[in-house]
Amino acid sequence: MATENLTRTLASKSAALEFDAIPAEAHELARQCVLDYYGVGLAGAGDELVRLLLDELAEAGGAPQASVIGHPARLPALSAALVNGAASHALDYDDVNMAMPGHPSVAILPAVLALAELTCSSGCEVITAFIAGYETACRIGAALQPGHYNLGFHSTGTVGTFGAAAACARLLGLDGEATAVALGIAGTQAAGLKSQFGTMCKPFHAGKAAQNGLLAARLAARGFSSRADIIECVQGFALTHGPNFSPEAALATPQAGLHLFANLFKYHAACYLTHAPIECARRLGEEHELRPEAIADITLRLDASCERVCNIPAPVDGLQSKFSLRQTVAMALTGIDTASLGAYSGENARDPTLVRVRELVELDWQDSWPQTVSELEIRLTDGRRLTARHDSGIPAADIADQGRRLAAKFDALVEPVLGAPRARELRETIASLDRLADVSDLTRLAAS
Repeated sequence: MATENLTRTLASKSAALEFDAIPAEAHELARQCVLDYYGVGLAGAGDELVRLLLDELAEAGGAPQASVIGHPARLPALSAALVNGAASHALDYDDVNMAMPGHPSVAILPAVLALAELTCSSGCEVITAFIAGYETACRIGAALQPGHYNLGFHSTGTVGTFGAAAACARLLGLDGEATAVALGIAGTQAAGLKSQFGTMCKPFHAGKAAQNGLLAARLAARGFSSRADIIECVQGFALTHGPNFSPEAALATPQAGLHLFANLFKYHAACYLTHAPIECARRLGEEHELRPEAIADITLRLDASCERVCNIPAPVDGLQSKFSLRQTVAMALTGIDTASLGAYSGENARDPTLVRVRELVELDWQDSWPQTVSELEIRLTDGRRLTARHDSGIPAADIADQGRRLAAKFDALVEPVLGAPRARELRETIASLDRLADVSDLTRLAAS
């Protein structure tokens, strides 16, 4: 039965995926994921954590196989995957899929693009490999949820490692059995803890997922041995990394045919579980022209699992602010642009007005709500009550309109780094990704 051979079944699906069998809308979504990946990666390339990683890896040296986003250095492909993965997750502004649940693109694309640069792969090959890895990650994530994430594992680091391995195995042309071995090598490396949220280790998880997945595929191609049933075997990944395991969920057909169609892009530079509260607060603040002194108290209702993800009550800096429900609600209510990278700062974390507003927020945890749903209720000093509800888990229905919105986000992030002419050239190159004979032309454009 397929459920008794889950690792091999998923590996075979991944290895068999062909570009021409993928719907055109999925090709476009894949290009949008690449666009967003480079946008947030270039904006994050100057982060301190990226400098620390780059200094360490550049000092170690090695073959100059792959480009580093936003930097002139060239590193071994494994090192480039690590740095680029961390850079693209440094701002917590990258895409999400709730089936994992986590950040698929920043775990998979750094590995695929570093390998593609080394192997001179085409854009079509990159798109195919990316979607193969994306679907594999989401299927494995679905089989482990909700227990894996709720137990404290950061799925971007854990499940993302499997996605990166599957993607790189597909790019290398490995068959189903070799891909299953690659998944086995990935599974014994996969790691990442939610307790690290608000520190440099969270983006490090994405980089390690990319690096470890790439290493797994390359070792499998060389004949390195591993179990080919790592997900479902006794003492395997599923049974040691969570209280519930549903192979059937991994094999179920997604509602739209591909998990990629449920990809969620970010338009606020904070943890995705803060997005629904931000939208509620922004709407009420704008519609009623709220002044902070007019607010008596605030109640935020959302799923209880969010408490262990983004509930830093009194953040002291910008990074912690991204994981603070109270701080992001206060920012949105007072008209601060939560899409702006500069909004997440130590200055705003200490701002007396924001501190006063965030201290008014009471969290009312709900059982078995979707993590993407929030309700906000505000009582004003004049006795009025204002309410709003939002679900941030609904993918965009209009892919073309989403593309325009992502292009605007990309320009805002990249033009300050590369300048408008080069940012436009990079964006146009990504738009024609499936026509590129060699993606090295793309990766070098994103280096400085």
